[in-house]
Amino acid sequence: MEKRWTLNPKADDNKISVLSEELNGLNKTLTNILIQRGIDSFDKAKAFFRPDLNNLHDPFLMKDMQVAVERLEQAIENQEKILIYGDYDVDGTTSVALVYSFLKPLYPNLDFYIPDRYAEGYGVSFKGIDYAEENGFSLIIALDCGIKAIDKVAYAKEKQIDFIICDHHNPGDELPAAVAVLDPKRKDCEYPFKELSGCGVGFKLMQAFSLNNNTPFSRLEEKLDILAVSICADIVPIVGENRVLTYFGMKKLNANPQPGFKAMLEIANVKKKELTVTDVVFTLAPRINAAGRIESGNKAVEVMLAENTHQAYDGGSSINEHNTNRKQLDSGITEEAISMIKSDKRLAAQKTTVLYQEHWHKGVIGIVASRCIENYYRPTIILTESNGKAAGSARSVKGFDVYEALEQCSDLLEQFGGHKYAAGMTLPIENIEAFQARFEEVVSNSIPEHLLQPEIEIDAEIKLHEIDTKFYQVLKQFAPFGPQNMKPVFVARNVKERGYGRLLKDKHLKIDILDPEKPDVFYPAIGFNMSDKYRIIKSGKPFDIAFTVEENEWNGNVSLQLNIKDVKASEE
Repeated sequence: MEKRWTLNPKADDNKISVLSEELNGLNKTLTNILIQRGIDSFDKAKAFFRPDLNNLHDPFLMKDMQVAVERLEQAIENQEKILIYGDYDVDGTTSVALVYSFLKPLYPNLDFYIPDRYAEGYGVSFKGIDYAEENGFSLIIALDCGIKAIDKVAYAKEKQIDFIICDHHNPGDELPAAVAVLDPKRKDCEYPFKELSGCGVGFKLMQAFSLNNNTPFSRLEEKLDILAVSICADIVPIVGENRVLTYFGMKKLNANPQPGFKAMLEIANVKKKELTVTDVVFTLAPRINAAGRIESGNKAVEVMLAENTHQAYDGGSSINEHNTNRKQLDSGITEEAISMIKSDKRLAAQKTTVLYQEHWHKGVIGIVASRCIENYYRPTIILTESNGKAAGSARSVKGFDVYEALEQCSDLLEQFGGHKYAAGMTLPIENIEAFQARFEEVVSNSIPEHLLQPEIEIDAEIKLHEIDTKFYQVLKQFAPFGPQNMKPVFVARNVKERGYGRLLKDKHLKIDILDPEKPDVFYPAIGFNMSDKYRIIKSGKPFDIAFTVEENEWNGNVSLQLNIKDVKASEE
């Protein structure tokens, strides 16, 4: 699939020179990228390069925080039973693990509840509330869910059960009648940072509780690796408060992780000295998710709550097995979905993909939607049958708000929720055909044509000889990388290949790139799944490369390597 390159506008030369000087002569290409990312002063650069937990916002700035803390304190004082309730995905299960493990040593009269993906579906359920009533719980703290559970919270109220909601999804026009609704996306909430994960909102509640009760912050710091896993997995922007929390959470994950994470990493045979956000997204997150997809999210919470690695091993092994099963399921369903599109000319020509098969496994349809986008780059919804309804997962392409598109189809849906790029929904099976047509119409009328082509966003044009060890040492400090602070992508123009280029396993490029200004200097480069670019590289003509810079470790030797994202023939 041909990709479009978008080069970010260069910052003002004078601003670059001034900031570069203030930062001890920092490389001007890197200074330009800082300014592009809104880091345009010495103080902002200091906060960016030296994250500090003292810069976290006051949790009491969040609407309803005071009343939430007071209700929690009242429950503890009156010896009420408290139920920590969270969704079955990574953000939900990490939220439960963090809040439960923080409160349990301070107040033992609590338990946790994860709804069953298949029997109860997403979020707060009537069954969960019935469980709370049957077991004498009078306060439910809902994490990563609840912002749209108006009928469920009303049902709980009839049973004298109070709710504190900690959510980060977009609220509807009406809020549930909970004791407190903590959600920075509430229109009337003036909390300065709007992009916390669900676990992040739970963390802020615990931070506020700690401040009110003189509990040392160090107890919360011990949970930062759990929070970092939620931030990485939920693909929220890693800027502002999230960047600070991820920075320290990743430090904790690398130095002294929760026993459950340690066990999962050992079982997955991960031997990297230093894990990155990407490693969390592709190693820990799928395993935690697999528990809820294949069996029960409870398993993931139990592993994260394990007090030693030995205790975590059994659950960790079971989760690893679920992940292997999940991979087999999603690859089979993806194959079936792609073949459905290929064999239907009308489907192939559309601007959306909406597919339904009643036998598809509900636990992997979100992954299948993402896989379909890799092949057909357009907003995608995969539906399956669940409890007599069609249940679906939507994924979007960069720049297009799928949640907004679903709002315009809401009369055909029973319920839906989510974010700009990912959402879930249920609808009557008889509405599927009408929904397919409406979703196609809504997207076709609103999506600009260029958004249907994958984009490589390029931060800066660079001369290859700028890239040396000193350059890379500063570049590394831009981490942790993630949405709104992605790993910088560079473009080098009119380069050539040294002559020893080859394909590894017939699909990966392994080449040395020559610097056009210093032809005796070359840069080792790798391009994964880029066999289709081999012809351009071997043509003998100059070409342009879009790439990131990384370290490559081989036989104990560490060297810089270019990771090629795309190749284009240079313009004559």
